[in-house]
Amino acid sequence: MVSPSRMDWASQAEDGTLAYEYRGLKAQTWDLFRDPCEWDDLAFYRQTIQEFGEPVLDVGCGTGRLLLEFRRLGLDADGVDVSPEMLELCRSKADGAAIAIRTYLQDMRQLSLPRRYRTVLVPSSSFQLLTQPDDAAAAMSSLFSVLEQGGSLIMPFVNPSSRRSTTNGVDWALTCERTLPNAQLTYQLWTKQWFDHKRQLEHIENRFDVLRDGQLHEREYCRRSPATRWYTRAQARALYRRAGFKVVRLTSGFTNRPAGPADPLFCIVGNRPG
Repeated sequence: MVSPSRMDWASQAEDGTLAYEYRGLKAQTWDLFRDPCEWDDLAFYRQTIQEFGEPVLDVGCGTGRLLLEFRRLGLDADGVDVSPEMLELCRSKADGAAIAIRTYLQDMRQLSLPRRYRTVLVPSSSFQLLTQPDDAAAAMSSLFSVLEQGGSLIMPFVNPSSRRSTTNGVDWALTCERTLPNAQLTYQLWTKQWFDHKRQLEHIENRFDVLRDGQLHEREYCRRSPATRWYTRAQARALYRRAGFKVVRLTSGFTNRPAGPADPLFCIVGNRPG
């Protein structure tokens, strides 16, 4: 039996820097557990970029799911992420595909970039990883600062409690499994999840297992409590307005339809006044 490693990350380390979460097996298996074909946001973001213009900043670009596709399409797009391991994987994929990219290792609460952007995206509900109101406000101000006048910020917001089952933090649920035949390895993602509905907070513990020939080869734990904060439509609007944005629209998921009160996922578009 292997000796598992356990990681428990808060949103901020003791020295005040962000304690980044996406490392180890969580970073290594990010692409493996997520089929890009299952995501339906790419066309929506391409449409918003056509509407609001370039250059584009992908905040929380991770391993490059969107950024590499933007660059394949010839878009002037940069990426930023707080995880050096995710950015290393992104650059490796870009090199393998002969795609030139610019990425920056930065915290979205403290962006300091060499240029400003017409369109800023924070995909995959990454903004909701900021569970403290002060951190969310700092990030909104930072995102506002890297936009050109007249530029737009687009972010999706999801209510995880409305579309996922919960284990109440007790039982492990196998949420994903992938086998690599050539390596004779099977990767498993197990999850415990619970919600604080009053404070609109999600709590998650993950277990990453690697099996070789059916035997446990490697194991890592990752616990984030709280993991994400969710927002109502009114709360998301208020976030934008307090940071100085003019709210342009809220859409139902990644569509052009107006968001309704029952939508578990909505996108909000805000403009930095010129």
